[in-house]
Amino acid sequence: MKNPLKVLSAVAATAALALGLSACGGGSTPQASSDTITYWASDQGNSLDDTAAKLKPTLDRFTEKTGVKVQLEVISWTDLYNRILTAVTSGDGPDVLNIGNTWAVTLQETGAFEPVEGELLEAVGGKDRFLKTSWSTGGAEGKTPTSVPLYGLAYNMYYNTKLFKEAGIEKAPTTWDEFVADAKKLTKDTNGDGKPDQWGFTAAGASVSANSHQAFVRGLQNGGTLFDGDGKPTFDSDPQVEGVKQFVDLMATDKVMSPSDAELSQGSQKVDNLINGKAAMMFDQSPLKNFAARDFKDWGVAPIPMMTAGATGERGTQSHVAGINLSVFKNSGNKANAIKLAAFLTSDEEQIALNKAYSSLPVVTAASSDAAFQTEEVKAKNDALANHSLPMPLIAKEGQMETLTGTAIKNLFAKAATGTVSEDDIRAALKDANNQMAAAQ
Repeated sequence: MKNPLKVLSAVAATAALALGLSACGGGSTPQASSDTITYWASDQGNSLDDTAAKLKPTLDRFTEKTGVKVQLEVISWTDLYNRILTAVTSGDGPDVLNIGNTWAVTLQETGAFEPVEGELLEAVGGKDRFLKTSWSTGGAEGKTPTSVPLYGLAYNMYYNTKLFKEAGIEKAPTTWDEFVADAKKLTKDTNGDGKPDQWGFTAAGASVSANSHQAFVRGLQNGGTLFDGDGKPTFDSDPQVEGVKQFVDLMATDKVMSPSDAELSQGSQKVDNLINGKAAMMFDQSPLKNFAARDFKDWGVAPIPMMTAGATGERGTQSHVAGINLSVFKNSGNKANAIKLAAFLTSDEEQIALNKAYSSLPVVTAASSDAAFQTEEVKAKNDALANHSLPMPLIAKEGQMETLTGTAIKNLFAKAATGTVSEDDIRAALKDANNQMAAAQ
């Protein structure tokens, strides 16, 4: 095993910063007995308690089948990454844990997690059971993965059908030009004070991670990439500048996005805007639990608009491969039972149960045919994940890449909220981010 302390000193700080995580006390995980394993689950529900309640039936079935008890702790996204780093450094972690799939390569570099080969690979049924795009997020390209897909997610465009009807728009836009044109029709002064109070589009402009996802997708749609074939950053290439400009221009030039969105850091805030009728469209991964909690029914879903309708390959990218993976700690004292849990959670039956409960997507192909995943919304997400998504760059410093590109866009939105943003401003911001990325490599 690589020395975790040595690896973490190089990558953990930037990765943690990228994900906007606050420091927390790692604490020690109680040693599990031979018939008990420990499991750190990510928060997939409306709250930590809601996540635990929805996970409990699956874990109860696991215990009934195997006789193995599961000591569960659901950890918030705010704390999860730093908790994992603390566990890796101390060697005192759970047997099984969830990770954000964009963390996979960084965590793989620590050497602290069980490679998905041999007994573990056989237990989960081999890679061919899984959606190819989701499986590709398990670790660095060309290396044995150290995580297995668990929940799938992808971006779609969600819109307020009531506002669409009032604006006379009969169908969702398919191209970026149509999207901007519709957003302008949907931006209105409804209270007569000369200022828009209904906006065509809403986004969390201060969300570093969400902004980095848009830099990735919009760059690909315009023919760019964040890194070239040699692994050198190309954040400030012409296609990347154009892609970011399209996104920032929604506030800066097109005036279809509220200046107050520059201060939004949580995705739930833009969902509120859509529900409250303050905005007509948004890009999101899984807002249905929020819609249901608010009894919001005036919504529709469509694919993310592309530069050219029907585009394929990289130019047809509509989302990064989003989702949550599962890893087994290499130093688990109860590895055989940890592997049993990994196999159980990725079984066809539990994939159906869990992803239905959390409004996410199955990552095993056999589960996708279940009736629960045949709604218009889920079909759209499944198509995006399977056919129109690529993994975020599979590099150890992925976290730093997210920080640099996402923060650059955050700052550009802040500038757009109070003034103007030129193409030169965008290029300069991305060039600075590019230089910092190159210096860190």
